[in-house]
Amino acid sequence: MDFFTPIVDDPYTFGQIAAANALSDVYAMGGKPLTALNIICFPVSCEPLEIMEAILRGGYDKIVEAGAALVGGHSIEDAEPKYGLSVTGLVEIDRLVTGSGAKPGDCLVLTKPIGTGIIATAIKGEMISGEVADAVARSMSSLSASASEEMVRAGASACTDITGFSLLGHLREMLISSRCSAEINFSRVPLYPSVREMVSLGMIPAGAYRNLDYMRPHVAWKVGDEEKEDALLIMADPQTSGGLLTALPEAELEAYLSALKDRGVDAFHIGRITAGSAGTIVVI
Repeated sequence: MDFFTPIVDDPYTFGQIAAANALSDVYAMGGKPLTALNIICFPVSCEPLEIMEAILRGGYDKIVEAGAALVGGHSIEDAEPKYGLSVTGLVEIDRLVTGSGAKPGDCLVLTKPIGTGIIATAIKGEMISGEVADAVARSMSSLSASASEEMVRAGASACTDITGFSLLGHLREMLISSRCSAEINFSRVPLYPSVREMVSLGMIPAGAYRNLDYMRPHVAWKVGDEEKEDALLIMADPQTSGGLLTALPEAELEAYLSALKDRGVDAFHIGRITAGSAGTIVVI
């Protein structure tokens, strides 16, 4: 189950993003969503019900796109809108992908850019163009179904979706469970448009600072110090409906990237699993 407050102004788009975000947990395990329950909080006494209807319609359309069935839900009156789903999925046990199977030598592939928290902060501050905001919203609304199917075919060792704990935080979870370390090449990490500019202007969510405070002792920086703090904050940025971070054997990398490209999914080889101290991330 996952739900949160609006990060975009359009209620239909918010519903789509929230639903895609909740469905992502099933895709990260190589599963297929079966059923979904709506979870919505809404100030019915002071906001038009048409807004709530648009949120629910956005979520419903995304559930249908995922091939799942909406089987009910729960609503309460609340001063601040919140929406998400409780999702049930199915996966064949011999095709299950967890976050604990990464092996030294595996390649790390990310299927969406990062920076949604920074862009959302910039939207609230009216600092970002509508074109960039729309592009990021489309990405957050997109499902990870194709990436999930192809990682299973590629024999992925481990996978996690990137959400509120950030790229660094979710990667560390994988590394602790797998008893490995990792190297990340920051120059290969895909960023949404204007992310670097917004960081330079201070458009950084509080969650990025909290994530970085936790992660800093576990990250070794091996690049020039000029961009260190900005880069660490970007990689610590809390994501909404982020992509899949997959560890897979190097021998399968090109086939995996090619399969995703054929299905219209951008994917980025950002690093590799190493045999160092469990949970340690080296940025090169």
